[in-house]
Amino acid sequence: MTTTRDALEQLGAALAEALDFDAASAWSDDELLLTAAALEAVGRVVDAHRAALAGEVAERSRIELGEQRLSTRRGCRSAAELLERVTQVSGAEARRRIALGVATRAQAGLSGEPFEARYPVIAGALGQGRLGADAAGAIIRELERARPVADPVALRVAEQALVAEATGDGDAAPVRCTADELRVQALAWAVFLDPDGREPDDERAMRRRGVRLGRARDGLIPITGELMPEVAAKLNRLFDAHLSPRSGTGFMTDEQAAHFAASGEHRTADQQRHDVLAAAIDTAARSGEHPMIGGAAPTVLVSVRASDLAADRGVAHADGIDIPISLRAAKHMICTGGTQAVVFDDAGRIMSMGSPERCFTPHQRRAITLRDGGCLIPGCSIPAAWTEIHHVIPDVDGGPTHPDNGVLLCWFHHRTIDTSGWSIRMIRGVPHVRPPAWLDPGGGWRAATTSPTRLADRREQREAQPAA
Repeated sequence: MTTTRDALEQLGAALAEALDFDAASAWSDDELLLTAAALEAVGRVVDAHRAALAGEVAERSRIELGEQRLSTRRGCRSAAELLERVTQVSGAEARRRIALGVATRAQAGLSGEPFEARYPVIAGALGQGRLGADAAGAIIRELERARPVADPVALRVAEQALVAEATGDGDAAPVRCTADELRVQALAWAVFLDPDGREPDDERAMRRRGVRLGRARDGLIPITGELMPEVAAKLNRLFDAHLSPRSGTGFMTDEQAAHFAASGEHRTADQQRHDVLAAAIDTAARSGEHPMIGGAAPTVLVSVRASDLAADRGVAHADGIDIPISLRAAKHMICTGGTQAVVFDDAGRIMSMGSPERCFTPHQRRAITLRDGGCLIPGCSIPAAWTEIHHVIPDVDGGPTHPDNGVLLCWFHHRTIDTSGWSIRMIRGVPHVRPPAWLDPGGGWRAATTSPTRLADRREQREAQPAA
């Protein structure tokens, strides 16, 4: 007797035989798009049954079952963890499947009598392969918010209308709405079903606010969350204040165009927002206005082997982050925050510890701020309070921790000073910069500052010079 599992294994083998992974490059445009649509239709059927099975796993892992929960009997804390172990999907995907499966699963009463699913219209279209899992999830997430207070008849009308739009039977037929378009429509239906909301919007927002750091992916840590509107407005204004013009200089004044040209800005808007946020975090950490950790301001501990640092190879490790960081990042943090040498013997015993070194004092920082004004790179708008102090001559090369060897750089320009093409040198304690060759082929050095007092001095000096 052929089991469902046997049939699925045969289907998988047949699909693998019918589909050549690299064949798409030889197809015509029409064949490419038609095949993508056909494959998606198969995927909808598979996704529907994935959700159904996930819903059943959740049902058998209900907390009311106690020690008899399926997840408990298999050594897992929850249905989501059990599904992760069995399928190797992410926790987020396991939870998404469970939520969809529970919402579209036929229910049973205490005496065993059957009840229809919470969203029967979605369940029917999902099981027939006419509705995708992402589209179904988008509809359910929005309608679920209004469900506790919505009129059941109106809720069913909304469900039917949204499914019709998704399957090409609605007002826009035969065009099928995408999952994102359905989410917008479902949100509008939710507002109609619950115009007053279950609680004031502000209270609901306060409950849902949050920021989350995800798991490392491709050397980056994803950040997700929801901000209160007024916090988002402040953050947007902060970004607006520091983002350089991104779309040419056609509508700029001559002065603004010259400012843009001097910066040689090549970062995207998203990258600039990241760097502004990095500078804000560093500024907050050293402000002294946050709780101490271990008797010191919040400080990230970065460990790196001295041999790797000397050979310029290998990686470093920062506490609180699972993935290693590059030596380039470690050197950046050493230049900013200093080092402390810790010597181990071959068995791992601590033999000696040096004192923290190479940190500019607050008095030195104030003096350098008065001299430089802000980030030393022309065109950069990051203010002095958000900058880091860069050792022009590195400590390993004998450079002292002295104002004559320290300049203000923002997080981005400090992080990329060795690769960006910008050069910095000190002449009798005065910083001079030279732009990259692609920006200034002549390669001339020029004194750099944004300090208003120093700029006033320069202006007076120019005015005092006799006319040629």
